[in-house]
Amino acid sequence: MDRPIIGITMGDPAGIGPEICAKALNSQEVQSVARCVVIGDSGVMRQGLQTAKIKGIELHSIAAINAAQFKPKTIDIFDLNNVDLPRLKLGQVSKMAGKAAFEYIDKAIDLALDRQIDAITTGPINKESIRKAGFRFDGHTEILAARTKTKKYAMMFVSEKLWLMLATTHLPLNAVSRHLKKKKLVAQIKMAHDFLLADRGKKPRIGVAGLNPHAGENGIFGKEELKIIKPAVEEAKKMGIDVEGPLSPDAIFYLANSGKYDIVIAMYHDQGLIPLKLLSFNHSVNVTVGLPIIRTSVDHGTGFNIAGKGWASPDSLIAAIKVAAHFARRK
Repeated sequence: MDRPIIGITMGDPAGIGPEICAKALNSQEVQSVARCVVIGDSGVMRQGLQTAKIKGIELHSIAAINAAQFKPKTIDIFDLNNVDLPRLKLGQVSKMAGKAAFEYIDKAIDLALDRQIDAITTGPINKESIRKAGFRFDGHTEILAARTKTKKYAMMFVSEKLWLMLATTHLPLNAVSRHLKKKKLVAQIKMAHDFLLADRGKKPRIGVAGLNPHAGENGIFGKEELKIIKPAVEEAKKMGIDVEGPLSPDAIFYLANSGKYDIVIAMYHDQGLIPLKLLSFNHSVNVTVGLPIIRTSVDHGTGFNIAGKGWASPDSLIAAIKVAAHFARRK
C-alpha cells in the first residue's frame, strides 16, 4: 500500500486541536508515513497555523477526498465551514464548538465506512461541549460504536512502554463493579488476543488486573475477582489464550512494563490511565478495537487552559497518526 490516507478530525475548535494539527502535519515524521486530510473548519485551521507560528503553509479546502493534493507545504482540509469565528471563544465550553466537533467525527466516520480514507485519527473533544450541543455520548468511543453499529468494542492504548485495554470506560467509580460482566470481559480478553496476534504474528501474554486491593485477597476485600474476573480468565484460558489474573493492581503494571505481559486489561479508566500516562504521557495512543474501521486518537484532552498560547505539544497526535498508518498498512 502507498502511504495510507488518514482523516484527522480537528477536535474541539476552542481547544488545542487546530494547533496540534498544524504542528503535526508540518512534521516530516507524519508526511513520510501518511497522506493526511484534516476534517474541520478552514477558518479555525488558519487560526491554528497562526497560533503554532507556522508560515509558508497553504490551506487547500476540499469538499471531496479525491480533490486532495497531498503535496508539501499544503494542508488539505475537508472544510465543513461550521464555526462562526467571531463567536468562538478559545478555552471555553460552548454549544457551537461541541456541535462542530461532533460533525467532524460524523463526517470522518462516513468517509471511513465509504473507504474514501484508510483510517481516522481524532483530535481531542470536550464532553461537556458535546452534551451542550445535544449529543448524549460519553466520548469518541461510544460515538464510533453507535455510528458503526458495533456491539463488541474496547478502548485500548498503545505505547512503547505499555499496552492497555479497559474493561470499563467513562464511569463513576461507584458504578464500575456493577458494569463488570464475565461474558463481556471474556470478549475483551479475546479482542486483545486477536488484535495483538494479528499485529505481531504470535500469541500475546495477557495480564488481567483485579478490581480491589491485592486483587481481593480471596474475597476479603471484595468478591468481584471470585465471581467475575477469575471465571472470565479461566474461560479465556480454555480458548487457548495465554492469560493470567486477576493480578494485584499495584503490581501488574510494573510486571507489564518489565516485559512479563504484552498487554494489561484494567478494570476501570483511572486504574489503567494513571500508570500509562506516568510512563508515556504525550506518547501513548488510544485505539478503538472491534470497529469495522481503524480509529486512533491522542491520549490527552482539549487543553482549554493553554488554547491559543502556542504551547501545545503535537507528540501524541503524531504518534496517533503513525499508529493509524501502521494498522492501515497491515489491513
